[in-house]
Amino acid sequence: MKKARLVAIFALFSIIVLGFNSQAFCEKIINVGIKSADMGILDPHLSATTANLPIMDSIFNGLVRFKPGTVDLEQIEPDLAVRWTSSPDKKEWIFYLRKGVHFHHGFGEMTAEDVVFSLKKASAKETSRWWSNYKAFDQVVAVDRYTVKITLKYNVPSMLGLVLNFHGGMVLSKKAYEQYGDDFKLKPVGTGPFAFEEYIPKQKTVLKANDQYWRGRPKIDKIVYHFVPVSNSREMAFLKGELDVIEGIKAEWWAEKMRAKKDVIFDALGPGECTVVHFNMTRKPLDKLKVRQAMAYALNRKDFRLTYGMSITEDAVSPVPPGYLGFTSDVEKYKFNLKKAKALMKEAGYPDGFDLGKFVTSKIYLNTAELLQANLGKIGIKLEIQMVDHPTMHKMIREDVNPIVPYGCCRFPIADQYLTQFYHSESIVGKSTGITNFSHYGEVIPGVDDLIDAARVEPNLEKQKALWVKAQKKIMKDVPAYPLRVTYVVLARKKYVDLGYDLKSNITLHYQITEKTDLKR
Repeated sequence: MKKARLVAIFALFSIIVLGFNSQAFCEKIINVGIKSADMGILDPHLSATTANLPIMDSIFNGLVRFKPGTVDLEQIEPDLAVRWTSSPDKKEWIFYLRKGVHFHHGFGEMTAEDVVFSLKKASAKETSRWWSNYKAFDQVVAVDRYTVKITLKYNVPSMLGLVLNFHGGMVLSKKAYEQYGDDFKLKPVGTGPFAFEEYIPKQKTVLKANDQYWRGRPKIDKIVYHFVPVSNSREMAFLKGELDVIEGIKAEWWAEKMRAKKDVIFDALGPGECTVVHFNMTRKPLDKLKVRQAMAYALNRKDFRLTYGMSITEDAVSPVPPGYLGFTSDVEKYKFNLKKAKALMKEAGYPDGFDLGKFVTSKIYLNTAELLQANLGKIGIKLEIQMVDHPTMHKMIREDVNPIVPYGCCRFPIADQYLTQFYHSESIVGKSTGITNFSHYGEVIPGVDDLIDAARVEPNLEKQKALWVKAQKKIMKDVPAYPLRVTYVVLARKKYVDLGYDLKSNITLHYQITEKTDLKR
C-alpha cells in the first residue's frame, strides 16, 4: 500500500514536471543574428543605427505602414489610423485612430494625445535626429480622443511617408516617455506585436509577444536579437542552428554558398544601399567641370560591384537609386572610358594628373577607397588614404576635410530624400542645416535648389516626378558626384522560418518579424 502510494505520488510529480518542461519546450523563440556589436538606443526618433531598425519595427507602429515585404508607396496601408482624409491642396490631413489599441507594459490605451506628442517630438531638434523631415509641419493637434489633425506649411511629397512606421513616424507612449525620461532609450514602449523585455549589453535584446496586439497575438513567443559583429561567428551559429535568421556577408561566394544549402533560404533584397562618390567642389581643381567628368569616366562601376558580387549589386546611374519614387535612368551615365577620361584631363590642363592629398575613410569603406585610389590613379590623380574609426570618419567628413567622399546609405524610397540631403544647398556640411551635401552643390553651382523646392510643394504627382527628373538630369550634367553601385541587403533564414508575408523588399534592412511570422519545424 505504501509502495503503491509512493508510485502514485512519483507519477503525479513526473506529470507536473514534464508538463511544465513541455510547456517551456514548446515556447516558440526565434533567434536573430544582428551584424552589430551592440544595440544602441531604441528611441526611434533619436536612433539612426541600421542595427536597431528591425527591433524597433517589432515594438512600434505608425499611423500607416508599408505592406510587410514591400516598400511600395502605392501599397501603404492603415496601421494605428483606420482611415485619413486630406484637403484639396494637401495641406491639411485628418487621421482617424484605431480604438482599443494598448501600449505595452500597462501604459494604457493609445490616443490622439500620444500621436500628437510623438509627432511633435519627432519634429524637434532637441529630441529627434529626423526633425528636418518635419520642417513642413505647422500644427499637430488632437481634435478629439481618436482624431488627429496635421496642418502643413506647404505640400510635402508623400506626406504619408512621414507618419508610417519608420523612425520619426513611430508612435510612443507619452506616459511612458515622461515616466522613464532618458531611460526610455533602453525601455521603449510602443503598441507593436512585440514588447521589450530584456537587454544585456553587447549580447542580446529580448522581445516578448504582445498578448493584446490588435492584429492578433503573435505566433512567436519571443524574439532574441543576438549582437554578433563578426561575420564568420554569425554564420557558424546559423549553420549550427543557434540562430534562425542572420544578416549575411555581402559577397558573391557567400551568396552561392547559402543558395546551395537545402535547409536555407537566401534573400537579397532592396531598397539597397546606394554608394556615391562626392567631389568637394570647393577644392581646386575639382571646381572644373572637365576634371569631374574625367574622374567620372575613369571610375569603372564593374570594379566597385565586384567588391561584393554582381548578383547582389546593380549599377547606380542616377542621384536617386532605382526603385525610388521619382527615379529616372535617362541621365548622362559616364560609362567607363579611360581614353575619354585622359583626353578630358588634358583639355582641363592636367595631362599628368594632380595630387588630391589625404582623404579619411574607415574599415567599412576601405575597399571602395582603394578602388577609387586605383581607378583615379590611371589618369594621374593621386590620393592618400588615411584610416580612422567609423564614428571619427563620420565626424570628419562632416567637417569638410575630404576632397572626395564615398558614402553609402539607404533612405526612405522617394526622390526628395536623396536630392534634398545630398544636393540641396541647405544640406551642405558645416552649415547649421547641414546633412550630407559633401560637394557643396547648389551653392558652388546654383539652380538645383529651385527644382527640389518646387517638386516638394507640387501637389500633382506627375508634375512632381517631372521636376525630380529635371533635377537628376542637371546633377548628372554638372557631376558634383558620381553614383557607383547599389548593394542589396543580404539575409539568410532556415527553411522552417515562415515570414508570414511575401518578401520583395523592406525598409528595416533585415527580416521583419510580425505577428504572422512562425517557426514550422
